[in-house]
Amino acid sequence: MSILNLQPERVWKHFHSLTQIPRPSKKEAKAVEFLENFGKQLGLETIKDHVGNIIIKKPATPGMEGKKGIILQAHIDMVPQKNSDKVHDFEKDPIVPRIVEDWVYATGTTLGADNGLGLAVAMAVLEAKDLVHGPVEALFTIDEETGMTGARELKSGILNGDILINLDSEDEGELYVGCAGGLDATAIFSYETQSTPKSIEGYKLSVTGLKGGHSGMDIILGRGNANKTMVRLLLPMMREHNVMLASIEGGSLRNAIPREAFAHIAVLKGEEEAVKALVAKHFEEIKNELSVQDPDVKITLEKADRPDSIIDSEVALNMVKAVYGCPNGVERMSDAMPGLVETSNNLAIVKSENGKIYVKCLMRSSVDSAKDVLGESLRSVFELAGAEVILTGGYPGWKPDVNSAILSTMKEVYKSLYGVEPEVKAIHAGLECGILGGAYPNWDMISCGPTIRSPHSPDERVNIPTVEKWWKFVVEVLKNAPAKK
Repeated sequence: MSILNLQPERVWKHFHSLTQIPRPSKKEAKAVEFLENFGKQLGLETIKDHVGNIIIKKPATPGMEGKKGIILQAHIDMVPQKNSDKVHDFEKDPIVPRIVEDWVYATGTTLGADNGLGLAVAMAVLEAKDLVHGPVEALFTIDEETGMTGARELKSGILNGDILINLDSEDEGELYVGCAGGLDATAIFSYETQSTPKSIEGYKLSVTGLKGGHSGMDIILGRGNANKTMVRLLLPMMREHNVMLASIEGGSLRNAIPREAFAHIAVLKGEEEAVKALVAKHFEEIKNELSVQDPDVKITLEKADRPDSIIDSEVALNMVKAVYGCPNGVERMSDAMPGLVETSNNLAIVKSENGKIYVKCLMRSSVDSAKDVLGESLRSVFELAGAEVILTGGYPGWKPDVNSAILSTMKEVYKSLYGVEPEVKAIHAGLECGILGGAYPNWDMISCGPTIRSPHSPDERVNIPTVEKWWKFVVEVLKNAPAKK
């Protein structure tokens, strides 16, 4: 069965079109062109701004001109993650959706429901001739996943609406009125290579099979971090058996919990059996610890080519110690909203190349001062280990407004449709609302979406029935938009 046969067809047809267009972060030019042409072909005012954001404006239907204007907002890019055994070029190849019971997955890759379904719903509204609504604008932003570039660069004065509905949250039946801010940390270790001793053998150490996931939404689940697992193995190897490091690579995106890590190591002859025993011992411990959240974790030590050179042993050991000691996961839960993560860090990437080892983290917090303190904690750990540390990309959180007019409307509409009130929450993820509100401080903002699980990982999936519920909800909200004062 194709997703083109799912309901509502008008939403799924647009999502299907988007799966055929490569749009990884910073490489979404083809999708930008597609959306620009879409607006123009509908005969609607369509604007492409200086960074590639697309704005499409649709007039109110007759009799609805007195309603406040609503902006439907979604981001164009998607997270490019795939299983290591999957051959896929995110800059060229289409996503291949598949249906499993009530869920749509991709095939060995991320699906792009984050935020392709938001785009699809907005496109369906723009195209529809049978809906009732006030003035509608669609704002499609670029590069949300790796820098929030589109949101940061949005200029004031382009959009006319009063209300922003962000279509990028991931639990149907929940309305989000606040989100965490973020901060990037990059630690850089510089190293010289050393000649490989003759009395060594080459091995490849691999950590695979972890679920990974969204570094905001899924950080509370306590899933394994491949980089932390890797250094847990490397540190005793180096200390007890003089194992040397030739290269290391773990994780690929700041906002994805790392699922896999690989190290090319040099083991002294005569130490091989002891190193294998050490790996086996730690593997059993790790399997036991992650038996619920990551039961498929796999750790292997395989014979490999003898490395031509190794990383300076002192630098390698200092890096491993720093990554071992670096905070990772949930740092603090919110006092204001029970069950919500306040502050966290994702130790996302460890990669050696061209005389440098890069360690990249993404910190999140709904309390700006706590985010800054965590940043200084990371800086202290890595500077003590001899690394250069750069803190960049900070963005603010989004403060809830409990007196929001659109919140009141959406609660009433949801209850009238489904007999229950939606839950009102904040989210430990970086929605664009906090940044967009800087350019448009008058906006009344809220976020909603269908139920999506494991975004930013190849297990990403969207629950089919919730897409139809969400679509009906958005349609009724547009129909019942607050009136202009």
